[in-house]
Formats: sequence, structure tokens, C-alpha cells
Amino acid sequence: MRPRDRILDNLESIYRESFEQARASGNEARMAELEWAYVRDQLMLEILLDVRDLFAVAPAAGEKTPTALEQLEHLRRLTRLR
Repeated sequence: MRPRDRILDNLESIYRESFEQARASGNEARMAELEWAYVRDQLMLEILLDVRDLFAVAPAAGEKTPTALEQLEHLRRLTRLR
């Protein structure tokens, strides 16, 4: 499994390259669009990484290991809108 920092660094480098190209061409609208998209994608990626980390937690000794479906159901209950 790739480390969180490496994944987020890769995301940043992809956007940074595109942002620098937009800056070099003077395309301010594209620069603003890339800034917004980077923040959005970073947030979504961090959420996915948190979910990944949630599933990676090993149970304590002697505890029953929940199935992936049980873990998803637990996550669904936690995030249900009230």
C-alpha cells in the first residue's frame, strides 16, 4: 500500500505542472480552475485515504474480524444524515 504522503505528493505534482503551464501561457481562468480542482481532489482523496485506513485497522487479539460488508455497513450508519 502506498503511503499517504506519496499519494498526496503525486497529486500535487500533477496539478503543479498543469498550473505552471497555464501560468506560462497567461491563462488566468485555467489557473483559477486548477486551484479549485486541486483543493476538491485533495479533499476527496484524503477522505478515500481515511476510509482505506479505517479498513486497514487490525482488530485486537481475540476479536472477530468484521467482513468488508460489515465495515461498509458500519461506515454507512456513521455517515447517515439525520
